Amino acid sequence: MVTQTRVHLQTLILLIFVVNLSRPVCVDVPSATDAVLGKSMKLTCIYCMKRDEIKSKTRVNWYYKPNEEDDLAANTIRIFEYDVNTPVEVDGPFKGRLVWNGSQDLQDLSIRIINVTYNDSGIYECIVSREFEFDAYFKHSAFITKEIKLKVKAEAIGDPAALYSEIMMYVLLVCLTLWLLVEMVYCYRKISKSDEQEQDTATDYLAIPSEQKDNPAAPVTE
Repeated sequence: MVTQTRVHLQTLILLIFVVNLSRPVCVDVPSATDAVLGKSMKLTCIYCMKRDEIKSKTRVNWYYKPNEEDDLAANTIRIFEYDVNTPVEVDGPFKGRLVWNGSQDLQDLSIRIINVTYNDSGIYECIVSREFEFDAYFKHSAFITKEIKLKVKAEAIGDPAALYSEIMMYVLLVCLTLWLLVEMVYCYRKISKSDEQEQDTATDYLAIPSEQKDNPAAPVTE
């Protein structure tokens, strides 16, 4: 009976471990800040939830401010809203060019700008509020704000770090290729020298008269 109980307990622990591994992992990554004129651009807003915070009501408001130097309250406009499973596009300069790009579990709360223009440069704010319902009598609200400074360029510019990494990769491949060639030449010469020594030994043996092969020299005694 004790053995069966242990087996069932081990099986339950294994199932819990597998379920935990199968759950998606949330990684809070910063948003890209360089957009290309005429292309689409994702404004990334990540708000990871803990496993005991799944039951919640999530609201997201996206704001836009043209210039960083200007007063925040006077120039900030609301451009997009996500209110309890319903994305809502707000009237304004971005009307018809914003698309909800979040995840189903509402840990990714991003939006995408379609057909980026130069006027889209500026500061974007993602303000997320979650209302957690632990039971019928206790509720808790949490807020988070993410800021994205977007710059619109005429064409895409390669990342210097990526270019440097690519160059280093090719240099490393060339060095490895040269090293392999040197090793191959060294091994070939070593094998050739060994074959030549064996061939010389065989030739010397064949050059010995047959009488000496049949009657080896007697050991020298005092």
